[in-house]
Amino acid sequence: MTRFAEVIGDPIAQSKSPAIHTHWIECLGIDAAYESHLVKPNELGDYLLRRAADTSWAGCNVTMPHKLSVIPHLARLDPLAKRIGAVNTIVREEDGSLTGYNTDAAGFLEPLRAELGRQHYFRMARVLGTGGAARAILAGLLQHDVTIVLAGRDPQKARAMLDELAQGAEHYVTDLAHFAEPTDFAFDDREGCFDLVVNASPLGMEGNPPLRLDFSHVPPGSVIYDIVTAPLETPLLKEARAKGFRTVDGLSMLIGQAAAAFEKFFDVAPPRARDDADLRKLLTR
Repeated sequence: MTRFAEVIGDPIAQSKSPAIHTHWIECLGIDAAYESHLVKPNELGDYLLRRAADTSWAGCNVTMPHKLSVIPHLARLDPLAKRIGAVNTIVREEDGSLTGYNTDAAGFLEPLRAELGRQHYFRMARVLGTGGAARAILAGLLQHDVTIVLAGRDPQKARAMLDELAQGAEHYVTDLAHFAEPTDFAFDDREGCFDLVVNASPLGMEGNPPLRLDFSHVPPGSVIYDIVTAPLETPLLKEARAKGFRTVDGLSMLIGQAAAAFEKFFDVAPPRARDDADLRKLLTR
């Protein structure tokens, strides 16, 4: 019996998940399959009931617009998914019940693992955007004692998000426009510190205006991380590289979250040889 998983959403044709998971399945030579499935909002409940009864179904990844609406249909939530308030991975348990997870936080953190494994005097992340992706990113960073500056078009929304996810801790909010204009702020010595700038918004994505960030706001030695995947080389990353900053692109988070889900579906870690070079080539053709 071939075990299978899939990704659901509406629309779904743009998803790169089938290419990622199928690549790993073929590399491992396991008896498994991964597909995409268009599920409209009014079909979600029936879809999950049918799949829960199918013993060959391992689970599914969840993309928009279902990351919140799947929650009432699940038997349980992983604590991190509950904290984030969104599910991107559903696993069918042996008894047919469904458990919801969020692997976006783990996927986001994966390329930062080496830095976050070191000792620092201080850690700060400037996170630009207040959507669902930002929630997962904040939850992940807060697990590693990172002080947050959260910027959004609506600072009140940013404040409410931080108050919910980081109760009792001192973090900061500002208007997204704050980072668009130059500043003459003089950064102190950053030796022994970890600084991160994250574009967690759709700005810079195809069909959207670019993110406006003046690099006078960026501390020396910062890592610049853009979660946008189309285009992969965003204007933000181009400028950051030209200025000598280390950059992380959106495929890093996409592949990282898929790897965490793959292991939950098929009980085996995916092959991650040569920094995912072959997979990256496949995804950028």
